[in-house]
Amino acid sequence: MARKTKNPIDASRLLKSSTGTLAQIAAKTNSLTLLADIVRQTCPDLPAEVWHIANFKQNSLVIEVISAIWGQRLQFERVKIAQQLAQATNNEFTQIEIKIAPYRNQQQPKKEQQAEKTQFISQKTAKQLNEVAEHAPESLKRKLQRLANLAKR
Repeated sequence: MARKTKNPIDASRLLKSSTGTLAQIAAKTNSLTLLADIVRQTCPDLPAEVWHIANFKQNSLVIEVISAIWGQRLQFERVKIAQQLAQATNNEFTQIEIKIAPYRNQQQPKKEQQAEKTQFISQKTAKQLNEVAEHAPESLKRKLQRLANLAKR
């Protein structure tokens, strides 16, 4: 049985190779970045948080926006963007699809787990809290008495 070498594999070599899943992901990421730069240069007044390149397929580029208003703004520039893309990609991308994804930026609300009321205050503890409250300042006295009243529930 041959021994495995313990020398680590250089990650840059994996990214630069033309085969493998990692190389394909790197190539697609670089392509998406290039396409996003072209759209950004064509429409510099378009805020970066309202759009993103969702995907590219066949000869079409898919751009997602967060509202119909921004989609309409991109519609006005569609021909100009398509021309820039065709020049930069040697007519690989000639069409642009604009899709509205209104929930892209929204985060799911966090569900807080409400603890079941497993804590209780005994009558003895309530009595001690009331005794402490007698010598406490007024604001603390009210809070301690309210806490002591929980024993009655």
